[in-house]
Amino acid sequence: MILQTVNLSHKYSSTWAIRDINLEIDHAGIIGLLGSNGAGKSTTMNIICGVLNQTEGNVYLDGIDLRKHPEEAKKKIGFLPQTPPLYTDLTIDEYLTYAAELRLMEKNSIKKAVEEAKERCGIAHFSSRLIKNLSGGYRQRVGIAQAIIHKPALVVMDEPTNGLDPNQLIEARKLIREIAEEHTVLLSSHILSEINLLCREIIMIDAGRIVFSDSMDAFNNYVQAKAIVMRMENPPAKADLLKVQGVTQVEFLTSQQVRVYFEGDQDITERLIAAAVTGNWRLKEINLDKGALDDVFKHLSTQSS
Repeated sequence: MILQTVNLSHKYSSTWAIRDINLEIDHAGIIGLLGSNGAGKSTTMNIICGVLNQTEGNVYLDGIDLRKHPEEAKKKIGFLPQTPPLYTDLTIDEYLTYAAELRLMEKNSIKKAVEEAKERCGIAHFSSRLIKNLSGGYRQRVGIAQAIIHKPALVVMDEPTNGLDPNQLIEARKLIREIAEEHTVLLSSHILSEINLLCREIIMIDAGRIVFSDSMDAFNNYVQAKAIVMRMENPPAKADLLKVQGVTQVEFLTSQQVRVYFEGDQDITERLIAAAVTGNWRLKEINLDKGALDDVFKHLSTQSS
C-alpha cells in the first residue's frame, strides 16, 4: 500500500479541520483530492507529508508509520506545496542539489539525480540560471523537480496549476501526466474542471470529511453542470465562442467574464484554452461554473450525512 490513512483527524483549538479521513492508494496514476477552499485538503496533505502532526489517527507510507519512523517514511514522499519552496538566490543546480541532500540521498548519486530531474522537467537548459530570473511556469517546474528528485513512491501536489497562464497550464498538465506514469500523484484542487482533466479517480472532502471516493466517471454522474466561466482581457465575439466544438450557448456576465454552456466530453476546457491562445483572448481564468460545483458539494454532503 503506497498510502494509507486510518481515522486521520486534526483540530485547531477546539475546531476539527478534518475528521476520520481514511484513504488507501496502492497504484500509480493521478488521484484527485477535491474540495472547496477551507474543506480540509491542505490540512490532510500537510499531515500526509509530515509537515503537520495530526491530533488523531495514523499515516502509513509504503507500509511505514509516519509518526513512529518519520525519517524513513518521508523518503517515500515528494511534496509540492501550493507555493513552491524555492530559494530564489540559488541556481537550479544549487537548489536541486540542496533538495537532494535534504532527502538524505547518497552523495555519489546526487549529481545523476539532479540531471535526471532537470531533464524530466524540461529545465536542463537553465541549469546555471538563478531561480529568481525564471518565469512562473519554470519556477513551478523547478518545484516539481525537487519533489521527484529522490524518486518517491508518492508525489503530493497542492494546487500545482494555480496561477499559471493558459500556455503554462497545458505544459504543467503534460508534465504531471508524465510523472504519474511512474509515480502515484495525489493532486489537490478546488477546481472541478482541473481534476476532471487530469484524474481518473477522485476523493472529495467537504467540511473535513470524505463525502465521495470513486472513479472520475462515477463522480461525473453527479455533475449536472454544463457551464464554464471564463475571464479574459480581450474577449472574443459571442459567435467566435460558439464556433468551439461542444459550445451550445454563451452568456456575457461582464465585459470580460463569460459563461459558456457546453455538451459532450471533458476536453471542452482544453479546446477553449487552445482557442483562447490562437485568438489572443488573453485568458486569465477558466473554471467550472462555481454554482454548479456548490450544487455537487451540497448533494454529496447531504448524501453522506
